Amino acid sequence: AADRNLLGLRFPEKYGGRGLPWTSEIIALEEVGILGTSLGCLYSLVSIVGEAINCFGTEKLKEKYLRPTIEGRLTAAEALTEPRGGSDFFGATCTARKEGDHYILNGQKRFVVGAEGADYFMVYARTDPGGPPHQSISAFLVDRSPAVRVEYLYDLMGTRGGGTGRLVFNDAAVPAENLLGEENGGGEIFYRMMIPERMTSAGGALGMSRAVLEIAARYSRRRKAFGTAIKNFQAVSFKIADSITLLDTARAIVYLAARSVDGRDSAARSRRLVSEAKKVSTENAWKVVNNAMQVLGGIGYTSVYPVEKMLRDVRLIMIWTGTNEIMDLIIQHEYYKELAEESSSKRDIEMDAPAADMADEKIFE
Repeated sequence: AADRNLLGLRFPEKYGGRGLPWTSEIIALEEVGILGTSLGCLYSLVSIVGEAINCFGTEKLKEKYLRPTIEGRLTAAEALTEPRGGSDFFGATCTARKEGDHYILNGQKRFVVGAEGADYFMVYARTDPGGPPHQSISAFLVDRSPAVRVEYLYDLMGTRGGGTGRLVFNDAAVPAENLLGEENGGGEIFYRMMIPERMTSAGGALGMSRAVLEIAARYSRRRKAFGTAIKNFQAVSFKIADSITLLDTARAIVYLAARSVDGRDSAARSRRLVSEAKKVSTENAWKVVNNAMQVLGGIGYTSVYPVEKMLRDVRLIMIWTGTNEIMDLIIQHEYYKELAEESSSKRDIEMDAPAADMADEKIFE
């Protein structure tokens, strides 16, 4: 991918990127997604960690980390989740204590994709333990060193090629210049990072859906039962039709979200659409893979076809980069925010009702 300049497509050309929009990167993410989540996650980390460096890193950090990452000379990983929980980001207990021109990191992070082989990590740590949770976390770029130990690698259900493990930071000295953004400004970075994290998951889900749909459709044309191709049985053809619709629906919302982020939509609308894209694409991918498994029958449950691998892989992306239940929270929260902002400037459609003026019937308490 690096040899073909396919890493970091959205980043400026001066750092080795192509300066392309999200709508272009989704195309690449879908193609990589066909290969499953192991390669998909590792490919996405360039976009995820690169976003933080590009938006919040100094020029020196961009030259030291972003450029070689885009060129494929360095590999990155994101260390966010802790043993105590994942969705409760601001409850992080990993600490970074300032000592002279370094920060001393202590703590643990788990489910770090790339823990086994990454050259450096983007790490969130608490820099003001006594401060408000939303104003006491900072983000750092931490090089691999003896003070950064891979405690163990996880034996995962799927995504087995991502080198996912638990990291332990034991008095890891990080140069102060490796701080991203401002001290205690990790919350702003975290919220910004939710865009690339969820968009990359959505793009990868499209690839997995497309791959298994093609496998199932081709199989249904070739496999015969009772003297005819099984695609001629409604029970089979309707599963294919369902999968086609699920994929096209997901693709529509993913590209709508991409155009929103690329364009001038409000931040609330973009966050909502990105969350919808992640939720819909991953849940639809799960359904498409399950349909494919049913079409293939017993042979689909073996390693003769990659459907069983995709079934194991796709289950992760409904959890990774924020569970789909968290997506639901964001979707409704941002919609209510949009509603409040727009209600003062739009015509009140409630007044279209014939008896809209019966105020005594509009009781809310």
